[in-house]
Amino acid sequence: MNDDLQHIEGKNEVLEALRAGRSIIKILLATSVERDCTINEIFKLASANKIRIDQVDRREIDHIAKIKTHQGIIAFSKMYTYSTVDEILNSARSKNEEPFILILDGIEDPQNFGAILRSAEASGVHGVIIPDREAVGVTPGVIKASAGAVEYVKIAQVTNLTKTVEILKKQEIWICGATMEADKEYYNSNLTGPIAIIIGSEGYGIRRLLKERCDFLVKIPMKGRMSSLNASVTAAILLYEKVRQENFSRKVLSSTTIHQR
Repeated sequence: MNDDLQHIEGKNEVLEALRAGRSIIKILLATSVERDCTINEIFKLASANKIRIDQVDRREIDHIAKIKTHQGIIAFSKMYTYSTVDEILNSARSKNEEPFILILDGIEDPQNFGAILRSAEASGVHGVIIPDREAVGVTPGVIKASAGAVEYVKIAQVTNLTKTVEILKKQEIWICGATMEADKEYYNSNLTGPIAIIIGSEGYGIRRLLKERCDFLVKIPMKGRMSSLNASVTAAILLYEKVRQENFSRKVLSSTTIHQR
């Protein structure tokens, strides 16, 4: 297949790509794959969209696949189209919601990135911002690890995260950085309202210049012997703390007990 096409590998991943209206050119399916409800739905949607499904020997799938856990199916689509920061902000406005953004500073592991996208989609994040260098982009491994979430979360790839943060601050969006150097625990910090949460890389955390641009920093207390958490776990904890605080503040209205930033 053409190198300009992107692989979408795995049953659920192909199904979600079809549901989301991705521009799929062709699907390869191993003849050994059993027809379950997911495969039947793939056939139904592919037929409705006039997408060809070729059934081939599994060894051909193994040879072409980018990842080992392809489940005997590969869809070939046009390369992933990244969103812009403006499109993320407009998405929030169109829903009449305050911007809820996740910024990833140098996440290099596809499994981590994919897992983060799942949490972002589930928690209602309007968009994820990543750098275009020294970080993983939307790859077949990320698509697989996201379990289809990549189809529903806007992802912007920017050349300079620090400048992007300054743009967001001008839009009156609070910038929160997650770091063990913070003085306050995440649950004692106000995460309500328009906010962008920054998660650093697996190795060195948030870079200094970016950290200095944050309005406030939060930490997750570590009770055991480990000094830090996996980036995807950190993201999930903070995103759902934001959701918890928003739900709580709506219930109690003006009588909130959440601390000031």
